[in-house]
Amino acid sequence: MSHLTKAASKFLPSEWRQANQEHYGNANAELSRSERLIAASKRLVEESDKAVQRMQQDVNKRLEQRIQDIRFWRQELNLSLENMVLEVEALLTLRTRLERALAGCSEPLDVTLQCLAERENRVGIDLVHDEVEKELKKQKEVIESVSALLQRTLEQTTEQIRLNRSMKYWLEKDLRDKFQAEQIDDHCCILSRSSHRNLRSGFSVFWEWEFFSEQNVRKAEREKNNSASLRALAESLLEQTGSDLRHMQLAVEAALERRVQETKAAKQLLEDRLYKVLEEIGSLEMSMATLRAAIADKRAPLSVAQARLEVRGRRPHVELCQDDAQVQLRTEVRELSSHVQRMSETLSLSEAELQALTRRQLDLEEEIQVKAHSLYVDEVVCTRLWQSVVIHAF
Repeated sequence: MSHLTKAASKFLPSEWRQANQEHYGNANAELSRSERLIAASKRLVEESDKAVQRMQQDVNKRLEQRIQDIRFWRQELNLSLENMVLEVEALLTLRTRLERALAGCSEPLDVTLQCLAERENRVGIDLVHDEVEKELKKQKEVIESVSALLQRTLEQTTEQIRLNRSMKYWLEKDLRDKFQAEQIDDHCCILSRSSHRNLRSGFSVFWEWEFFSEQNVRKAEREKNNSASLRALAESLLEQTGSDLRHMQLAVEAALERRVQETKAAKQLLEDRLYKVLEEIGSLEMSMATLRAAIADKRAPLSVAQARLEVRGRRPHVELCQDDAQVQLRTEVRELSSHVQRMSETLSLSEAELQALTRRQLDLEEEIQVKAHSLYVDEVVCTRLWQSVVIHAF
């Protein structure tokens, strides 16, 4: 308290008035600044309110526009997804048909190979590279080519189904994201100014967002077009496969029928010839029997004539002359010997011819058996095998 007891220094009245004037001036300046600050704050608040209102209106407008964009892309994605689902279902049906067509080629191929193997059992001259064999080998090549093409198309279809399902997954994911984004933006539209939400980091730029959905739609359209092209190709292939198999079956059956008729005609000609050969053998044997009998019949008169000549050759002396009886006996012996010789030669020729006819008979009988075996292979085995094949529409 010692400083309170000290005597204070004295100021002049002018200093007092000046000090008061400074306090008034400072107070007025502060009041003026405060008033200006209050006015500025009021203007700032009003401007801020207007700016916030304007920005909220702008944001709401942009949110609405964004929601419209999202809805547009959702429609596009939904349409692409529906098309993709239809394409997947169509390709699954197509794959089943391709598998059935591929399995349907096995029976004709097995029958073709079996017929080729059976026809290898033909013997002799009938083991010929005929029209039936050409058609069967052509059928084999066609079926193998078609099977390879069907297998390749089936693999392409399976791959396209995988691509379509992958595209379907991305479309569904994009749709889920769009649906969630639309819900969030709808919610944002109704948020009050006092609402607070934490924003996630990692935002995408608008063009990236739009490009992402546009790319999905574009990819889906490309896969849909690829699927449509593949289905058109496969449909054409299935139709052509059925047509080719039916055409080849008819061609093989027609070739078999013609070959059977040719073989039957050839067999009939051989049988006719065999019948005539057998008749000729019978006639020749009868002729030979007649010749033998005739030779036997001529031997007795020849022996008598030869005996007479021998006896008359014992006539004595001048009686051993060439009289008419002697001349006639010699003529008789000569002519009878000539007849017997010619008939013996003819008999020898007949025997040789009989042997030749017998060999021809055996050849004909063997060839008829060959034709009968060929008929069994073509008419019974191969024809029945092909009759059991049914070519379905794939």
